[in-house]
Amino acid sequence: MPDCSYFRSLWWKEGNFHPEAKWEEATLPYVLAEGVTLDEYESHTDKFNIHGLWEWTNYKVLVYELPLEPHEICIGTIVKEFNECCRDVNRTDASIINFGATRTRADNSGKEADASFRPMKPEVPALTGSDGKRKPWPNIIVEVAYTESINHVFEKVKDYWLKNLSRAHDAIVVKIDPVAEDVTPSRMQAWHFCSTDRRTRQGELQHRTHFEFGTRDGAGNLLDILQGTCLIKINLDCLYHQAHPDVQIPRTILPDPIVLDFFFVRSEFLRAYRK
Repeated sequence: MPDCSYFRSLWWKEGNFHPEAKWEEATLPYVLAEGVTLDEYESHTDKFNIHGLWEWTNYKVLVYELPLEPHEICIGTIVKEFNECCRDVNRTDASIINFGATRTRADNSGKEADASFRPMKPEVPALTGSDGKRKPWPNIIVEVAYTESINHVFEKVKDYWLKNLSRAHDAIVVKIDPVAEDVTPSRMQAWHFCSTDRRTRQGELQHRTHFEFGTRDGAGNLLDILQGTCLIKINLDCLYHQAHPDVQIPRTILPDPIVLDFFFVRSEFLRAYRK
């Protein structure tokens, strides 16, 4: 274990995801570094291009997700589908901008979603922005969990990303059940949260949509989903929440709501594993 600890520390010190670190045996969340300021954390994530995998809280750098193939492929397929839904407003003032895993600051922590989107937006009042200053928040965020626990993702969505209407507006969450290295993942679930939805008496934000879109469900039963059966629908008022005054919501150009069909997300994902 001392050797593992040294090789794991190289991810923080050098950006080296070392093969001898045995990350597959690590218990997540893993404390990668301590006594780190938020500025130091952001400097390292930029230098080594580490986004959506580490989090900073109370001077600790924590690993919740590993840069494994299923995680990265799924993010790419969702981004591709989202961009396809919004392509008709490309090259206009109403275009939807992909901000990727842009870092954010709030609540004495630093987090990056796996993907994020928003239209052109004005600056916000000082100290309420996504950078702790005046930068606007994304309207849509995507979180994909593979090695990360779904409970931690839900916690981030409810207590950070959608904490109030001044932050992100909608969140798409995907959980992929981990498998052995040479096995194609089979169970995948998706949830859609919207910050304007009703909360429970305990203040708990409930999901708007939940479905299974893998090839097998949690009991191992075979799934054969069809086009149009696993959908996440995002209203244009959510997509264009607090847009710049120069932006007119393109109701005659985009459908309301826009519809992400996870039949196509699954098809693209599985093509990456086809022998």
